[in-house]
Amino acid sequence: MPRFFMDEGVLSGIIQITGRDAEHIKVLRLRPGETFTICDGRGTDYICRLLEKKGQGFEAEVIKTVSSEGEPTVNCTVYTAFPKGDKAETIIQKSVEHGAAKIVFFPSVRCVSRPDGKAVIKKLERWRKISEEAAKQSERGIIPEVDVLDSFEAAVAEASKAEMPLFFYEGDTDYSIKQALSSKSKYDTVSVVTGPEGGFEPTEVTKAREHGMLISGMGKRILRCETAPLCALAAVMFHTDNL
Repeated sequence: MPRFFMDEGVLSGIIQITGRDAEHIKVLRLRPGETFTICDGRGTDYICRLLEKKGQGFEAEVIKTVSSEGEPTVNCTVYTAFPKGDKAETIIQKSVEHGAAKIVFFPSVRCVSRPDGKAVIKKLERWRKISEEAAKQSERGIIPEVDVLDSFEAAVAEASKAEMPLFFYEGDTDYSIKQALSSKSKYDTVSVVTGPEGGFEPTEVTKAREHGMLISGMGKRILRCETAPLCALAAVMFHTDNL
């Protein structure tokens, strides 16, 4: 069923659909009487019936309200060092599909790409649109936030606040991913921190450990920077019965 996101303040009775959403309805060739879903971005779905074209937009009627079924029971934020090229777009799209609540990019010592200033603003605008489209496609109940932090230290300080703070490293680690996820019986928040193409510097691993993060590995194979966060996120979802 087609899916759109709107503010909950307009989701009652007869609603007006304009702008990009109206254009999307045209592209989908929805006809009066057909149903679609509008989500308020906070976990509630509104099942709507298309009524008729109204000026440049459409009118629709809310016929049922239900809880979104696409949200996992665990809140997981993905922190990943800036990758090269368009790999960030892949990370965002697939992280949203896997159930991430938020995706955060940050600079690391070995990062090749280091966008800043206007470049970051432009990238964030596109990245947030990618998150929204992925949320629609995967029937999420929220649009996961995409953000940028200005330093490795800021990323680790924020990530370490999660009840299950996971820091992934391809060198010597304290835990396997299975051991780390099993080290606590219950947790509601998880952070996943992964590195750039060249991996993390040992000094960065030391800082992460000092912040209380669990230094973990994902097996003997070396994963690409766009693969690692998705592998970790899938493991989190599987371990918490969300996959």
